[in-house]
Amino acid sequence: MTTTAAEPKRPVSAAEARDVAEAAREQEWAAPSFVRDLFLGKLRMELIHPYPEQDAEEVARAKPFLEKLERFLRQQVDSDRIDREGEIPEEVIQGLRELGAFGIKIPREYGGLGLSQLSYMKAIELVSSVDGSITALLSAHQSIGVPGPLKMFGNEAQKKRYLPRLAKGAISAFALTEPGVGSDPAAMETLAVPSEDGQAWILNGEKLWCTNGTKAELLVVMARTPSKIVNGKEKRQITAFIVETDWPGVTVKHRCHFMGLKAIYNGVMHFANVRVPKENVLWGEGKGLKLALITLNTGRLTLPISSVAAGKRCLEISRQWSNERIQWGRPIGQHDAIAQKIGAMAANTFAMEAVAELCGLMAERGGYDIRLEAAIAKLYNSEAGWRIIDDTVQIRGGRGYETADSLRARGEQPIPVERIMRDFRINLIFEGSSEIMHLFIAREAVDKHFQVAGDVVLPGKTAGQRLAGLVRAALFYAWWYPSRWIGWSFWPKDGAFGPLATHVRYVERAARRLARGVFHSMMRFGPKLEYRQAVLFRLVDVGAELFAMAATCARALWLLGQDAEAGRHAIELADLFCRQARGRVQAKFGGLWRNEDTHTYRVAQQVLKGDHRWLESGMVTQSDSRTVTLLDAR
Repeated sequence: MTTTAAEPKRPVSAAEARDVAEAAREQEWAAPSFVRDLFLGKLRMELIHPYPEQDAEEVARAKPFLEKLERFLRQQVDSDRIDREGEIPEEVIQGLRELGAFGIKIPREYGGLGLSQLSYMKAIELVSSVDGSITALLSAHQSIGVPGPLKMFGNEAQKKRYLPRLAKGAISAFALTEPGVGSDPAAMETLAVPSEDGQAWILNGEKLWCTNGTKAELLVVMARTPSKIVNGKEKRQITAFIVETDWPGVTVKHRCHFMGLKAIYNGVMHFANVRVPKENVLWGEGKGLKLALITLNTGRLTLPISSVAAGKRCLEISRQWSNERIQWGRPIGQHDAIAQKIGAMAANTFAMEAVAELCGLMAERGGYDIRLEAAIAKLYNSEAGWRIIDDTVQIRGGRGYETADSLRARGEQPIPVERIMRDFRINLIFEGSSEIMHLFIAREAVDKHFQVAGDVVLPGKTAGQRLAGLVRAALFYAWWYPSRWIGWSFWPKDGAFGPLATHVRYVERAARRLARGVFHSMMRFGPKLEYRQAVLFRLVDVGAELFAMAATCARALWLLGQDAEAGRHAIELADLFCRQARGRVQAKFGGLWRNEDTHTYRVAQQVLKGDHRWLESGMVTQSDSRTVTLLDAR
């Protein structure tokens, strides 16, 4: 094995991009995964039922901090001012430092609070119920910024050097995305090469949308390092570095401004011949992308819990307004059109909380592989939360579209629904867009099939490999496939779930149907399945709904054991959620083979070629050369 010099910029093929992504994947499933088994047609309720409980000592440790944080947010944070001015006041940031809010999960021996994953999530839920920009500040610092990867992958010297500083409130950020590179890390252009003296790396490049970047003291920077030749084939390397922003050559090129999160400290970071000591490599050369993906397994859980906070706030706003607002002689909540929205809103908020807290408890307890659970929690809750916010705007009507400052100026209660909508929208993009989450989950969902039958269906295999793969696949599927049709998932099974038992049994039957759907899709499309993303997305959406149903039933039953009255209400919410989810699952299954995917794709390609430019006529011509002119269209 030899190392090549840094190569010039060149296009990256689809095969290279796939190889880089595959190399960064966690290849083994050493611990159980509820969702992975679900995609294989196996419902393992014992993994989530009884619903996990947080350790009582941890609850006691976290309580004083959470109470102080809640009081601080209520008394010291003016979110309308933050939104208006686009800045978080320094006294607010300093107050958070003094509370220890920048070191929630940093171990106590390094100066942090040493609280658990779920305690951290509960803190983020409190913050998210008040202000999205502060959520971004704290979560970008702790979920994906320096503390997370440093705690998991740093050596003791690195931890002693940086964790106490971070716990005291030295703000950190994560730098991965680049102007020309979104979700394809193989095309990364930021480059680090060894210095002449061999004691450092010389870093050059630019990073886009670096959250906290304009305020950060420390960054985790992902950069390409010289490729290696393994078995005659180039293997691209991505390495993670801890970079201090006051080092020569590190500059903030631009602070980005967005539709919402007006006070997010997001920017373009530029690196010009930055000398990074070799001691600041995190984990090891070439392990950067895997580090990022593993960090995100738990790092993504900030977004599901912030979606829960948004759902709860919107439910509160909608409940109050629907009782107060009288139309046609009755409160609007008594009109069926509004009542339907409120009922679904309550059921979905309960489900989101069940999913988010279950994932947090799994991460806290350990012994689970939650890469799929975390990805589904991020995908499912962000999309469900968006629907809840959209309904809240509709329920509030013009007041939902009006700014809080405008409402206040004319004497009405300044309820910031418009700001909630603007701030929340990024959650469907942050830390993996909904589309990327679908693809990530789909890849992991078919992993077992690739292990068994990959040599049969994947391109680039020799005749000998295909023959051996065919024998292996035949032996496996001769047992597996019939068993996905046969199984007892009817009464009296799961009777312990009482009125929810019918839903648990439905999840088991649907899981087997899901497994068959994945298998049939692989057989029908073969290597082209990765290009049939609409089909993959439907399968993923079914898996997400089934996971949410199972989590919701488990949480409702747990609550029933804690408090009879609250549990009774929880059972009712879970029942409504599952009834509605079953309808969505049936629709997704129905669209697997009977759909307009091919026709839609064909029309899209026609649009991209300009065949339908006539549709764009009637607009005012823009100076941008990419915009079609009226003359061109005609």
